[in-house]
Amino acid sequence: MQNISNAVMATRIEPADSRDDFPTPPWATRALIEHVLDKAALTTMSCLEPACGRGHMAKALKEYFRDVTASDAYHYGHGPVRDFLTDPYGTDAYDWVITNPPFRLAEDFVLKSLRVARRGVAILARTVFLESCGRYQTIFSFTPPSKFAQFVERVPMLRGRLARIIHHLLIFCGGYSAKWPIHIANRCLFELLRATAERHNRHDRRYSASL
Repeated sequence: MQNISNAVMATRIEPADSRDDFPTPPWATRALIEHVLDKAALTTMSCLEPACGRGHMAKALKEYFRDVTASDAYHYGHGPVRDFLTDPYGTDAYDWVITNPPFRLAEDFVLKSLRVARRGVAILARTVFLESCGRYQTIFSFTPPSKFAQFVERVPMLRGRLARIIHHLLIFCGGYSAKWPIHIANRCLFELLRATAERHNRHDRRYSASL
């Protein structure tokens, strides 16, 4: 019998006006840096997080990048209100754009991010983002992912708060590379919930307590 739970099928239907507020656990952002990107090189670079919500991803990015600019189209109390898709951003304005965009707007986020970023773009997205003729024609046929990183363990997300629920992927857009997929190691959740972060980062402590 087929398992049709949301966690397995990764299905989620959002209203057209939904904020798509599904915070990213900080450990998942650290996994991107620790397991996929060149961590040492990032210390001299800038990063834009244009869908920052309450800052879960942006705060983790600040542990690695020289400068992190965070904003969101809605007011969540972290960063200024700025609509990434409608507000003007300069070409090559940041070294990296890294975000967990609203899924219904993810294609538009990637297309604009590729213009804004000098070095690379990383998004957190569900597997189905790799599908569709439309995304192939507008993104992947011209700019195929240079790295595709699969989480071995589920990345927990729940509307408006941190919780254990859905399996996600990281997709990195840039030049072509045959070295993918990358599997982000099992149990990296526990490795990356570092004691210092748990003491000083409230969102990490709250997530850790929910396990």
